[in-house]
Amino acid sequence: MATCVLLIGHGSRQEDGNDEIRRFAVQLGERHPDWMLETCFIEFADPLLGEGLDRAASRADEVIAVPLILNAAGHAKLEIPEQVDAARERHLGVRFRLARHLGAGEPILELLEQRLKSCMQSLAMPDPRTTGVILLGRGSSDRSANGEVARLARWLYEGGDHELVDVAFTGVTYPRLETVVQRHHRLGVMQQVILPYYLFTGRLIDRIGEQVERLRSQYPTTAFAVADYLGFEAAVFETLEARIAEAQSGTAMLECDGCPHRAAAAHHHHHHH
Repeated sequence: MATCVLLIGHGSRQEDGNDEIRRFAVQLGERHPDWMLETCFIEFADPLLGEGLDRAASRADEVIAVPLILNAAGHAKLEIPEQVDAARERHLGVRFRLARHLGAGEPILELLEQRLKSCMQSLAMPDPRTTGVILLGRGSSDRSANGEVARLARWLYEGGDHELVDVAFTGVTYPRLETVVQRHHRLGVMQQVILPYYLFTGRLIDRIGEQVERLRSQYPTTAFAVADYLGFEAAVFETLEARIAEAQSGTAMLECDGCPHRAAAAHHHHHHH
Protein backbone atom coordinates (compact mmCIF):
# COMPACT_ATOMS: atom_id res chain seq x y z
CA MET A 1 0.00 0.00 0.00
CA ALA A 2 1.41 3.39 -1.04
CA THR A 3 1.02 6.03 1.69
CA CYS A 4 1.20 9.79 1.30
CA VAL A 5 1.69 12.05 4.32
CA LEU A 6 -0.12 15.37 3.88
CA LEU A 7 1.20 18.19 6.06
CA ILE A 8 -1.52 20.77 6.77
CA GLY A 9 -0.18 24.20 7.67
CA HIS A 10 -2.35 27.02 8.93
CA GLY A 11 -1.20 29.47 6.29
CA SER A 12 -0.10 33.06 6.76
CA ARG A 13 -0.67 36.38 5.03
CA GLN A 14 3.11 36.69 5.12
CA GLU A 15 4.73 34.48 2.53
CA ASP A 16 7.85 33.89 4.65
CA GLY A 17 5.68 31.99 7.14
CA ASN A 18 4.33 29.77 4.35
CA ASP A 19 7.85 29.26 3.01
CA GLU A 20 8.93 28.05 6.45
CA ILE A 21 6.25 25.36 6.35
CA ARG A 22 7.47 24.28 2.92
CA ARG A 23 11.07 24.16 4.20
CA PHE A 24 9.86 22.17 7.21
CA ALA A 25 8.36 19.64 4.80
CA VAL A 26 11.67 19.41 2.95
CA GLN A 27 13.53 18.72 6.20
CA LEU A 28 10.96 16.10 7.21
CA GLY A 29 11.55 14.45 3.84
CA GLU A 30 15.28 14.44 4.53
CA ARG A 31 14.61 12.68 7.84
CA HIS A 32 12.41 10.13 6.05
CA PRO A 33 13.55 9.80 2.42
CA ASP A 34 11.19 6.87 1.88
CA TRP A 35 8.10 8.93 2.76
CA MET A 36 5.80 10.39 0.11
CA LEU A 37 4.96 13.95 1.21
CA GLU A 38 2.53 16.69 0.19
CA THR A 39 1.95 20.09 1.79
CA CYS A 40 -1.17 22.26 1.87
CA PHE A 41 -2.69 25.13 3.86
CA ILE A 42 -5.96 25.86 5.61
CA GLU A 43 -6.04 29.46 4.38
CA PHE A 44 -4.02 32.31 2.85
CA ALA A 45 -1.77 30.08 0.70
CA ASP A 46 -1.95 27.48 -2.05
CA PRO A 47 -2.66 24.67 -2.34
CA LEU A 48 -5.60 24.84 0.02
CA LEU A 49 -6.68 21.83 2.07
CA GLY A 50 -9.19 20.37 -0.38
CA GLU A 51 -6.71 20.48 -3.25
CA GLY A 52 -3.98 19.08 -1.01
CA LEU A 53 -6.15 16.09 -0.12
CA ASP A 54 -6.89 15.51 -3.80
CA ARG A 55 -3.21 15.69 -4.72
CA ALA A 56 -2.26 13.24 -2.00
CA ALA A 57 -5.07 10.86 -3.01
CA SER A 58 -3.90 10.94 -6.65
CA ARG A 59 -0.49 9.63 -5.57
CA ALA A 60 -1.38 6.93 -3.04
CA ASP A 61 -4.09 4.58 -1.82
CA GLU A 62 -3.60 5.77 1.79
CA VAL A 63 -3.39 9.39 2.94
CA ILE A 64 -2.34 10.45 6.44
CA ALA A 65 -3.46 14.03 7.02
CA VAL A 66 -1.32 15.73 9.67
CA PRO A 67 -2.29 19.14 11.11
CA LEU A 68 0.78 21.33 11.73
CA ILE A 69 -1.17 22.97 14.55
CA LEU A 70 -0.20 23.32 18.20
CA ASN A 71 -3.66 23.65 19.77
CA ALA A 72 -6.93 21.92 18.91
CA ALA A 73 -9.42 24.66 18.09
CA GLY A 74 -11.93 24.96 15.26
CA HIS A 75 -9.55 24.00 12.46
CA ALA A 76 -8.46 20.73 14.09
CA LYS A 77 -11.88 19.85 15.52
CA LEU A 78 -14.18 20.86 12.69
CA GLU A 79 -12.74 22.10 9.44
CA ILE A 80 -10.01 19.52 8.83
CA PRO A 81 -12.18 16.47 9.78
CA GLU A 82 -14.99 17.76 7.55
CA GLN A 83 -12.63 18.23 4.60
CA VAL A 84 -11.18 14.76 5.13
CA ASP A 85 -14.71 13.30 5.21
CA ALA A 86 -15.48 15.09 1.93
CA ALA A 87 -12.26 13.74 0.39
CA ARG A 88 -13.34 10.21 1.34
CA GLU A 89 -16.49 10.73 -0.70
CA ARG A 90 -14.47 11.97 -3.68
CA HIS A 91 -11.87 9.20 -3.51
CA LEU A 92 -13.69 6.01 -2.56
CA GLY A 93 -10.70 3.77 -3.19
CA VAL A 94 -8.36 5.72 -0.89
CA ARG A 95 -8.05 5.24 2.86
CA PHE A 96 -7.76 8.54 4.74
CA ARG A 97 -6.32 8.69 8.24
CA LEU A 98 -6.33 11.89 10.28
CA ALA A 99 -3.53 12.45 12.78
CA ARG A 100 -3.86 14.48 15.96
CA HIS A 101 -2.64 18.06 16.15
CA LEU A 102 0.82 18.42 17.68
CA GLY A 103 -0.39 19.41 21.15
CA ALA A 104 1.44 19.73 24.44
CA GLY A 105 3.79 16.88 25.26
CA GLU A 106 7.16 16.16 26.81
CA PRO A 107 9.31 17.02 23.75
CA ILE A 108 7.65 20.44 23.39
CA LEU A 109 7.88 21.03 27.15
CA GLU A 110 11.60 20.20 27.12
CA LEU A 111 12.10 22.58 24.20
CA LEU A 112 10.35 25.40 26.07
CA GLU A 113 12.47 24.66 29.15
CA GLN A 114 15.60 24.94 26.99
CA ARG A 115 14.36 28.24 25.58
CA LEU A 116 13.67 29.50 29.10
CA LYS A 117 17.18 28.50 30.20
CA SER A 118 18.73 30.30 27.20
CA CYS A 119 16.75 33.44 28.00
CA MET A 120 17.93 33.32 31.60
CA GLN A 121 21.52 33.01 30.38
CA SER A 122 21.02 36.06 28.15
CA LEU A 123 19.90 37.95 31.25
CA ALA A 124 23.10 36.86 33.10
CA MET A 125 21.27 34.24 35.21
CA PRO A 126 19.13 36.42 37.48
CA ASP A 127 17.16 35.14 40.46
CA PRO A 128 14.21 33.15 39.06
CA ARG A 129 12.11 34.37 41.98
CA THR A 130 12.30 37.91 40.58
CA THR A 131 12.01 36.82 36.94
CA GLY A 132 8.55 36.48 35.47
CA VAL A 133 7.81 33.97 32.70
CA ILE A 134 5.01 34.46 30.18
CA LEU A 135 4.00 31.67 27.80
CA LEU A 136 2.46 33.56 24.89
CA GLY A 137 -0.08 31.71 22.75
CA ARG A 138 -2.13 32.63 19.70
CA GLY A 139 -5.46 32.68 21.52
CA SER A 140 -8.68 30.98 20.49
CA SER A 141 -12.42 31.09 21.00
CA ASP A 142 -12.07 27.42 22.01
CA ARG A 143 -11.44 27.11 25.75
CA SER A 144 -9.74 23.72 25.48
CA ALA A 145 -7.18 25.16 23.05
CA ASN A 146 -6.41 27.94 25.52
CA GLY A 147 -6.31 25.34 28.27
CA GLU A 148 -3.50 23.50 26.47
CA VAL A 149 -1.36 26.64 26.75
CA ALA A 150 -2.25 26.96 30.43
CA ARG A 151 -1.32 23.32 30.99
CA LEU A 152 2.14 23.86 29.49
CA ALA A 153 2.62 26.93 31.68
CA ARG A 154 1.79 24.85 34.72
CA TRP A 155 4.31 22.22 33.66
CA LEU A 156 6.96 24.94 33.30
CA TYR A 157 6.12 26.14 36.80
CA GLU A 158 6.29 22.64 38.26
CA GLY A 159 9.69 21.98 36.69
CA GLY A 160 11.44 25.19 37.67
CA ASP A 161 12.08 27.78 40.36
CA HIS A 162 10.14 30.69 38.90
CA GLU A 163 7.44 31.98 41.21
CA LEU A 164 5.51 33.65 38.40
CA VAL A 165 4.71 31.60 35.27
CA ASP A 166 1.68 32.99 33.47
CA VAL A 167 -0.08 32.72 30.12
CA ALA A 168 -0.98 35.51 27.73
CA PHE A 169 -2.50 35.57 24.25
CA THR A 170 -1.96 37.71 21.18
CA GLY A 171 -5.63 37.76 20.20
CA VAL A 172 -9.24 36.55 20.55
CA THR A 173 -9.02 35.92 24.31
CA TYR A 174 -7.39 37.40 27.41
CA PRO A 175 -5.16 38.26 29.17
CA ARG A 176 -2.96 40.00 26.63
CA LEU A 177 0.80 40.37 26.95
CA GLU A 178 0.72 43.96 28.18
CA THR A 179 -1.71 43.09 30.97
CA VAL A 180 0.44 40.26 32.32
CA VAL A 181 3.65 42.33 32.15
CA GLN A 182 1.87 45.08 34.10
CA ARG A 183 0.74 42.55 36.71
CA HIS A 184 4.25 41.12 37.06
CA HIS A 185 5.69 44.62 37.38
CA ARG A 186 3.36 45.39 40.29
CA LEU A 187 4.55 42.17 41.96
CA GLY A 188 8.18 43.26 41.82
CA VAL A 189 9.44 41.41 38.75
CA MET A 190 12.82 42.75 37.65
CA GLN A 191 13.31 40.52 34.58
CA GLN A 192 10.73 39.24 32.12
CA VAL A 193 11.04 36.16 29.89
CA ILE A 194 8.53 35.81 27.05
CA LEU A 195 8.16 32.39 25.41
CA PRO A 196 6.13 32.53 22.16
CA TYR A 197 4.17 29.30 21.74
CA TYR A 198 4.11 29.46 17.95
CA LEU A 199 5.34 27.04 15.31
CA PHE A 200 6.42 29.37 12.51
CA THR A 201 6.93 33.02 11.72
CA GLY A 202 4.17 35.29 10.46
CA ARG A 203 2.25 38.45 11.11
CA LEU A 204 1.68 37.68 14.79
CA ILE A 205 5.38 37.03 15.44
CA ASP A 206 6.11 40.51 14.02
CA ARG A 207 3.39 41.91 16.26
CA ILE A 208 4.98 40.30 19.33
CA GLY A 209 8.29 42.00 18.49
CA GLU A 210 6.57 45.37 18.21
CA GLN A 211 4.76 44.85 21.51
CA VAL A 212 7.96 43.95 23.34
CA GLU A 213 9.73 47.05 22.02
CA ARG A 214 6.88 49.17 23.34
CA LEU A 215 7.00 47.37 26.70
CA ARG A 216 10.75 48.00 26.98
CA SER A 217 10.10 51.72 26.70
CA GLN A 218 7.21 51.57 29.18
CA TYR A 219 9.21 49.57 31.76
CA PRO A 220 12.80 50.79 31.42
CA THR A 221 13.87 49.18 34.72
CA THR A 222 12.73 45.71 33.59
CA ALA A 223 15.05 43.53 31.50
CA PHE A 224 13.21 41.63 28.77
CA ALA A 225 14.27 38.44 27.01
CA VAL A 226 12.18 36.97 24.19
CA ALA A 227 12.63 33.42 22.93
CA ASP A 228 12.22 32.37 19.33
CA TYR A 229 9.17 30.49 18.08
CA LEU A 230 9.44 26.68 17.99
CA GLY A 231 10.30 26.30 14.32
CA PHE A 232 12.63 23.60 13.09
CA GLU A 233 13.71 22.11 16.41
CA ALA A 234 14.03 18.33 16.79
CA ALA A 235 11.22 18.29 19.38
CA VAL A 236 8.74 19.50 16.75
CA PHE A 237 9.79 16.83 14.26
CA GLU A 238 9.68 14.14 16.95
CA THR A 239 6.19 15.17 18.03
CA LEU A 240 4.99 15.18 14.43
CA GLU A 241 6.51 11.75 13.79
CA ALA A 242 4.75 10.40 16.88
CA ARG A 243 1.41 11.73 15.61
CA ILE A 244 1.96 10.06 12.23
CA ALA A 245 2.83 6.76 13.93
CA GLU A 246 -0.36 6.98 16.03
CA ALA A 247 -2.45 7.56 12.90
CA GLN A 248 -0.81 4.65 11.07
CA SER A 249 -1.45 2.30 13.98
CA GLY A 250 -5.02 3.50 14.43
CA THR A 251 -4.43 4.62 18.02
CA ALA A 252 -4.88 8.37 17.49
CA MET A 253 -7.76 9.81 19.52
CA LEU A 254 -8.84 12.98 17.75
CA GLU A 255 -10.27 16.00 19.52
CA CYS A 256 -13.42 15.66 17.41
CA ASP A 257 -13.91 11.94 18.14
CA GLY A 258 -17.00 11.40 20.25
CA CYS A 259 -17.72 15.12 20.44
CA PRO A 260 -21.49 15.71 20.54
CA HIS A 261 -21.03 19.33 19.51
CA ARG A 262 -19.19 18.74 16.26
CA ALA A 263 -22.19 18.81 13.93
CA ALA A 264 -23.79 21.78 15.65
CA ALA A 265 -20.55 23.69 16.00
CA ALA A 266 -19.94 23.41 12.27
CA HIS A 267 -22.75 25.91 11.77
CA HIS A 268 -21.57 28.34 14.43
CA HIS A 269 -17.77 28.29 14.29
CA HIS A 270 -16.15 31.60 13.44
CA HIS A 271 -12.43 31.98 12.85
CA HIS A 272 -10.94 35.12 14.37
CA HIS A 273 -7.90 36.90 13.01
